[in-house]
Parts: sequence; structure tokens; C-alpha cells
Amino acid sequence: MKQLESVSEYNELIKDSNVIMMFSADWCGDCRFIEPELPEIEEAFPEYNFIKIDRDQFIEICQEHDILGIPSFLAYRNGKEVGRFVSKDRKTKEEIMDFIKGLPA
Repeated sequence: MKQLESVSEYNELIKDSNVIMMFSADWCGDCRFIEPELPEIEEAFPEYNFIKIDRDQFIEICQEHDILGIPSFLAYRNGKEVGRFVSKDRKTKEEIMDFIKGLPA
């Protein structure tokens, strides 16, 4: 999963592509729990670019989008948010895949 480098990269990515942003942090146990499953999730949804955002490095993006718990996921298509899976709870591979499957086409 590609790591976000800058706020300007974030703005470009959401403007022009189908993208799923995963908000995470190195110290987050629930984020580490799901990490081994992420390559399989990415492989199942090749129509999306998956981007990992370090919540501590990009706290302003988190605040702007009400990301209060991690891991959390935002989905964008052509500049518009089309779905969010945001909570402080641990997420399973199945829950994440169901979230992505439920996104509007």
C-alpha cells in the first residue's frame, strides 16, 4: 500500500482517481492487526488505489474529515467522497471488504 507523502498529493489523488484512504498510525494495535490482510484486500479491488495515511503526520486531514478513530477508511471517486468506514473499533478483513463491496458503482 502506498504511503501518502503530502497534503497536495492527497488533494490530487481524491480529485482524479478511485481511491481508498486508510488512516493508520505506527502505535495503533488495531491497525497492526489488519495490516497482514491489506495486500489481499488490495488485490480483490484492483479498480481502487489504496493509500495509507499516517494520522500523526497528517492530523489536519484527519480533523478536516472527522477521522476520530483508527484504523478508518474513506473512499473517493472523481473528487467526491462515496463512503466512509470510520470508528475507533478494530476492523476485520471481512468488514473492510464488505464496506468496499457496498460502495456505489
